[in-house]
Amino acid sequence: MNLTFDKERFLVYVRIGALFLCLWLFSELVNNCDTFVPRAWNNLWRCAYVTVLNFILFEYTLPYFRLRWKRILVGFLLVWVHLMLYSFGLYAWRLFGISLHIYTSLIDYSIGERDYSSFERGLSTQMGYSAGSILFFGICQHIYVYYKLRQAAQQLRIEKQQAELNYLKSQTNPHFLFNTLNNIYALSRDKSDRAPESILRLSKILRFMLYETSGAYIPIEQELKIINDYIALEQLRYDESLRVNFSYDVEDQRQSLPPLLLIPLVENAFKHGVSETRGEPYVDIHLSVRQRQLDFVVKNSSEANPDERGVKENIGLSNLRRQLEILYTDYKLSVVQGTAEFTATLHINLASYV
Repeated sequence: MNLTFDKERFLVYVRIGALFLCLWLFSELVNNCDTFVPRAWNNLWRCAYVTVLNFILFEYTLPYFRLRWKRILVGFLLVWVHLMLYSFGLYAWRLFGISLHIYTSLIDYSIGERDYSSFERGLSTQMGYSAGSILFFGICQHIYVYYKLRQAAQQLRIEKQQAELNYLKSQTNPHFLFNTLNNIYALSRDKSDRAPESILRLSKILRFMLYETSGAYIPIEQELKIINDYIALEQLRYDESLRVNFSYDVEDQRQSLPPLLLIPLVENAFKHGVSETRGEPYVDIHLSVRQRQLDFVVKNSSEANPDERGVKENIGLSNLRRQLEILYTDYKLSVVQGTAEFTATLHINLASYV
């Protein structure tokens, strides 16, 4: 058993004792208004004693009894000692207070101090006070422990989700860069004049990822900028046959959004749609944010076989779906593979951020 003194835990019992004292003071004010002041001092003196005793009982004695359940004799001895302290000990504490002129002995039967007409009745009264304190402190201590456990569990859940979210981001960012570097490699291999421009645009994207994505939020206008840069970088790979349309209707571009949340859908449209289209490839992207409701639709050309129209989510889409589960409580992500078109639709209630 750990016998170290926990100051924080003791302060909890002091607060519980203060609440217990307030309840008694209210009772005395209602029932014995004419002698309230001496009774208030009496209750303060008694409450100080039972606060310390209950702290010892709940923090040391009962844990020892639970951990050493095989030592029945020692357990019963500890219980007996506490019974003595709660009865004879509290009565002796009263006499000690009287000797110090802190506790006022009220034995005037006309004002109701009948409980001390004999030693037995006085002892019974103090035991009743102690029993009430045990019940009160026990309930409050149980509530406090339950609250702390809930708080710890909540903090653990938040930390676990944050760690998972960071892991998902650590997967998504290299995946995104890997695909971008492949595009630049293709241009360099063909000795394209567009290679220097693609490297410049990549450097802008890298700068954004290094300095702007470390926080939990970024303004939507920055997300729009990175999407535009990525589209421009992708367009360097294709000739004029590629048609890209990116439109948006955002009422307030300063609204917050987790960084790089929308990029996976755009990246998926180019890598798994346009790059695999032999005809006239196209990408249509539309973003709408109105009254904290975000709608993001990405359509791209596709040449899926009729027998292979099931959607197999890649790492970008699967990570995006898991991030949404962690970040929001009200969202919907759907992907539909048609014969000649792939459509990804994302709806988020931005107000439902966890």
